[in-house]
Formats: sequence, C-alpha cells, structure tokens
Amino acid sequence: MPENMPETNHTWEYEGYEPGRERLREALCTLGNGYMATRGAAPECAADEVHYPGTYVAGCYDRLTSTVAGRQVENEDIVNLPNWLPLRFRMSSPQGDTPWFTPDSGALREHRQHLDLRTGTLERTTKYEADGRVLAVRQLRLVHMGDPHLAALRTEFTAEGGWSGDIEVEAALDGSVTNSGVARYQQLDGRHLVHVNAGDGPSDTTWLRCRTSTSDIRIGLAARTTADTGVVEAGTAHEPLRAVQRLRLRLSATGGAHAVDKVIALYTSRDPAISDPLHAAIDAVGRAPSFPALMESHRAAWLQLWRRSDLDVPGDAGRVLRLHLFHVLQTLSPHTAELDVGVPARGLHGEAYRGHVFWDELFVLPYLNLHLPEVSRALLLYRHRRLPRALNAARDAGRKGALYPWQSGSDGREETQQLHLNPRSGHWLPDHSHLQHHVGSAIAYNVWKYYEASGDSEFLHTKGAEMLTQIARFWADSATYDADTRRYRIRGVLGPDEYHDSYPGSHTPGLDDNAYTNVCAAWVLTRALHVLRELPAPRRVELCERTGLDHTELALWEEVSRKLRVPFHGGVISQFEGFGELAELDWEGYRARYGNVRRLDRILEAEGDTVNRYQASKQADVLMLGYLFSPPELAAIFSRLGYGLDDVTWSRTVDYYLHRTSHGSTLSGLVHGWVLARVRRDDAWAYVQEALEGDVADLQGGTTEEGIHLGAMAGTIDLVQRGLTGLETRGGALWLDPVPSPRFTEYGFSVRYQGHWGVQLRVRPGSLRISVPPSDMSPIDIRLPDRAVTVEPGDSTVLTLVQP
Repeated sequence: MPENMPETNHTWEYEGYEPGRERLREALCTLGNGYMATRGAAPECAADEVHYPGTYVAGCYDRLTSTVAGRQVENEDIVNLPNWLPLRFRMSSPQGDTPWFTPDSGALREHRQHLDLRTGTLERTTKYEADGRVLAVRQLRLVHMGDPHLAALRTEFTAEGGWSGDIEVEAALDGSVTNSGVARYQQLDGRHLVHVNAGDGPSDTTWLRCRTSTSDIRIGLAARTTADTGVVEAGTAHEPLRAVQRLRLRLSATGGAHAVDKVIALYTSRDPAISDPLHAAIDAVGRAPSFPALMESHRAAWLQLWRRSDLDVPGDAGRVLRLHLFHVLQTLSPHTAELDVGVPARGLHGEAYRGHVFWDELFVLPYLNLHLPEVSRALLLYRHRRLPRALNAARDAGRKGALYPWQSGSDGREETQQLHLNPRSGHWLPDHSHLQHHVGSAIAYNVWKYYEASGDSEFLHTKGAEMLTQIARFWADSATYDADTRRYRIRGVLGPDEYHDSYPGSHTPGLDDNAYTNVCAAWVLTRALHVLRELPAPRRVELCERTGLDHTELALWEEVSRKLRVPFHGGVISQFEGFGELAELDWEGYRARYGNVRRLDRILEAEGDTVNRYQASKQADVLMLGYLFSPPELAAIFSRLGYGLDDVTWSRTVDYYLHRTSHGSTLSGLVHGWVLARVRRDDAWAYVQEALEGDVADLQGGTTEEGIHLGAMAGTIDLVQRGLTGLETRGGALWLDPVPSPRFTEYGFSVRYQGHWGVQLRVRPGSLRISVPPSDMSPIDIRLPDRAVTVEPGDSTVLTLVQP
C-alpha cells in the first residue's frame, strides 16, 4: 500500500516528493472521463526521465514505420496529444532570468498530492522558497465528467512570510510532445503530431491545432487563461509548436491567494456533429463557465456515476477497490457509449501496449454489464464493426468464419508486433502472440453474458448472433479430425500462457490442443447452436441466407462441440498436449538467484535457455476455465465433451498449476484468487491481495507507470461482485452462492439487472439481503444452491446462508 494513506475510502494521497516514484504516481493520479484522460503530471514540468505528461483521447491512433534491427517495423499507437497542462511560475526580476520553480529544484520545501475519488479531482499543494521568500501553490485539476471535451486547472499563489512582490506565470499548449513514455519503445518513431500551429482567439484565449501523421486525425485545442486579481501585465508569446500566454501577478503579504484559471477544450475530427475541431474547441472554451461552476457540474456528474456504480467494502481492501473502480469509470464512462472504441488494456493512462485492445474486456464487461450496460453494448459494437476485417483475416489464413486479432486498434487488423525486446538481454525476439485465437471466444462469451445481464434480445438476435455464428464457424473449421484419438484437434495456437509459444526444438510456432482454447471453442459452438435455435424464424432465415449457413455445417458444429480433445496427464488437465512431458523447473533455485521470477521468460532467454522446455506458466491458463465457468457449468461442458470432471480432479489440477506459475501478468493473481475463493481455500487471500496491490504497489516492477492494468482493476471489483457472491445471470434468474471470506466479512453493492435499477445486495456473516427498488418491472427470481425465492419490486428479503 502507498505510504501515508489516510483512513478513508474516498481519497488517495502522497506526502512528499519522490522522483523515482513520480511516473507511477502520475499514472495512478490520472484524471479522465471516458473520452479523454490526462496523467497526473506536474504542470510546471516537461517530459524528462522523471516526469511524463500525457493526454490521450479514446480511439485516437496513428501508424508509423520504424527501422529496428535493420528491419522495417510498422506499429499503430494511441497518440500522446498536445499537452494542455503546462503552467510554470517563478519570482519576477527585471532581467527575467530567475529559475522556474519545479519539484526537482532545490527550492521545493513541501509537496503533497490528494486525489479525491468522489469528485474526480486532483489537488497538489507545494511550497517553494527563494531568497527567503516562500511561495505557497495550490492546484486543483479536473477532466470534466459532464462535458467530455472540457478540462480545467486552477492554480492559487500565496506569498507567505510577510513578503510582497511579483511572480511570472507562463501557461502553454504544447504540441512538441511525442510518444516516448515506454523505454523499450525508444527505438521506434514516436513523432505522431505534424502541422502544428498556434494562435490567439477571442479575449484570453489561445489555440493550437495539428494532425496525426498517417491517420490524418485533426486536433483542435483551445485554452482560456484568466486571473482573478493582481494582474500587472498579460500577453502572448507563441513559440514553434507551442501556444504561450504570460502573466505577471503582484502578490502581497496581506492579499491572500491569487487564482489563475486555465480552462481547455479538446476536439478531434473523429468527433460527431462538428465541422472543424479547432472551431469547436475555440467555441466550447469561450462558452465554458467559470472554474467554480465547472467544478460544481463536474462533481454532480461524478455523484450520479457513483450512484450507479459504487460498492461498499470496508478497510484497506475497500480503499484499493474504490481506486480501481475510479479508474475503470474514467476509462469507460457513459461517454464511451457514444464512441467507436474498445477496451484499452492499459486504460487511457499511458502508452504501454500502444493503447491496443486485447482480451481484457473479458475481465471488464462482467462489471459493466451490471452497472453500465449501454457501455458494454458499445464495446461489443466496436467488435461488430470490425467483423468484416475478422472475416478477411480468417479467409487469409485459409479458414471460414471470423478470426479476431490478438491486438486490435483503429480498424481491427492484427496489431501484434513482429518483434519484442527482452530488456534483460537486449535481444529482439519474434513475437508469436498473434496465435492467441482464443480472443474470439472471449468476444463470444461477452456477447452472451451481456445478453443474460441486460436482457437485450434485440442485440443478441442481430449483431450478437452474427458474431457468435462467425466465431463458431472459425472454430469448427479450425478443428481437424484425428482418427487415432477419434477426437477433433485444434493445432498451432497459443493459450493465455504466453511463455509457451512452440514445442522445444521446433522452429514452427504454436501448440496443439490447448485445453483452455478447446474447451472455450466447444462452449462457443454449443452456445451458437442454442442461439440459432432460439432466434425468431425470420431472423434465423436472414442470418443463414446472409452467411451461407446450412444444415451440413450446423451438424459439423454439433459434432465438433462434443468431440474436441482435452488432454490430461497424471490425473490433471494438461495445459496443452505434451505439457506433462516437459522438464520440471528448479523454482527454488531461480528464486534464490533472482528473487522476482515473474518474467521468467526474460530470465531464461538471457541465459540462452527457453521456458518452452519447462512446466512453467506465465499466468493462469487452464485455471482460466474456473474463472469463466462455475463448477457446475464447467462439469457440464466436460460432460458434453465426454470427459468426467469431478471436484477431486479439478482440485488436483488447481494445486498442480499453483506450483508452476510465475504470475508474470497482473491477471494471474486475480484468476487464482477467484478460483481458490470459489473452492473455499484458505490461501485464496494471498492471491487476492496480490491482485489488489498489482498496480498500487507496482508489483510487476515499473509497468504501472506506463499505464494501469485495466482488466486486473476491473477484475478485482468483479471478484467482490460475482466471485465472492457466486452471482450469475442465467436462465432468467439471479444465481447466488456466497462463499465465506475472513477478509471480506461484510460488503454490499447494487446492480442493474434486466431493467431493474439499483438492486441492492449486502452480504453479512451467515446472511444475504436482497432489495429490489419499486418499479413496474417483473419480480426477480433468485436461485441459491438450496432454494429458490422471488423478490417483488419494492420488497427486500434476508436469506440465511447455510455454509458447507
């Protein structure tokens, strides 16, 4: 946990200034509204080894080609847009040569940051001293949750210690920024902004415009900078790539604080209902109200959002969960429902993974489905709009159906890089992670779970059914029949464990019969057949005509869904065919030598070895099945495949992989904690704790500063919402099976379920209270392992829990 954390669930504070932790704090103090986000960087500092200001707009990508190791490498990145924060200050002198104050200067005397999660505001208080004069500075920042295009910064200056004099203030819009926030990308071209121009607008307004190099997205940014009192001199002095406004303020020992307010508006040419982003920005900032009025409406918007989304968990765990939820809501807010964007794996908080969309929606949508279903629907529409690209990718690979990319960006092509750098060895290595075709199963899973939670049959019967059908078609066509095993097999893929990308000594990437991939493929085929059967007849006919589906192909789906191979060895589920034949790793020896072995792949490669030789996993792979499916569901899937999966086999499988996983992903501890909690294991808390601290303590060692891990953050919230309660939305009912937890003895939250707003659940030792708000909706059916109850709108019931 961060040092000096206050005893409240609503704030996140840092006392003192630590240059080595500054970038981590910038990421964790990011402010956003689902449309754009700005890192919590100090406005008086430019990008350097310590500081990295960054502002990102959801879905704003650009593509550049770089020369790496003698090869041309093309990458698409989320773009670091012009920095709106810059506001620096210094003591005034006739020569104008006094140094600007920064936290890195010897003039710093006090430094404190306070992130208010309730109101989405960041407060910084600092004190600087020069020539015996103390300047107290208080800054309050917001990225408006009501109007997604507005942000604001108030800076208050106070002369302390009985002195009077002038200070100089310089506010700027900086278009010189580049994408340079990730050290291992330094060899790649990061200059995405071109044609940068600056100018003056109406009174007190400056502007900056530019465009992205290849995607040709036009960006308009305008700022209105004003001071309440004490202005001696004001003017503009634009520089190449920067719009600059300068003020001179007169402070007095008895004059109190002097406020400088900077309000900005940001638009891009991707925004609807505008003619020109610069004109829109200038108009918006000119019409924006004062800072206090902006703050009031911003707080009101956050209050409404918390009302729909909050959870009540006491103690330190509750404080971290609240921070996680805050960052989820800043990345995927109601504004996201109006955008064509996916789930960025690292939020809008930095440039790691280049802002790409992986499978993290698998961990994010379960929470959103029960709070902001309109956002879930929009994120699924992002996938549907890129279905044509997925169909083309499958066709190019010689397959039917839809092959979704492991990494997606603007248009849905495969964005996975061809090479990745091992910073331990300095070697550039082939990247085969594009073979993680299980991302398609994650999309299909999310389609179905969204429908179960929302009851949105219109989506399921149209776009959802189309995606399910084409993903199922890909799996059926990827499976080949093996006469020796009398089973269908899927070869040449990767599972969630990215350490293993080929067999030892093989020059061909890919593995055979990854258990997670095959079980999920069987589920997708079964679910697609079910949805097709339940479609209204006219829509079923239209879908079959449009896709060319016929009875022969559906019969193949039925057969493959029952005969996909799942490998076993030694009484446990094998991660893939041959996993049990790999060598055992000397875990104790490697931990003794290196301590942290989370990135075991990098350690072994630097030694001239490869993790492909060992029974060692980066993260949960087989155990992901226990995350997606409840024990009865998982047993039913295996039974349909002709395999037995009892509690003893599953428990043995869990133990086997617990001892062979390095947890090189923040998702790993989350999944292990979830699975162990559901089987009522005492050691679940250690993994839950790791999931909670993954970002706030930067357990992966320097990764959080490059962007938070959104899937892990959302997953910890969902661990409380669904993992501990056993909450499922299936068969037209809410299924609940709470498990006792010594660390979460009492907690509560509300959900939105099939049109019911604010269904309250509160778990206490031995009891579960369910309250349904008054409405004209139908009663809610509740299913527990030992009984079924119905709760009418306007009623509540307390159920006694019988613990095994």
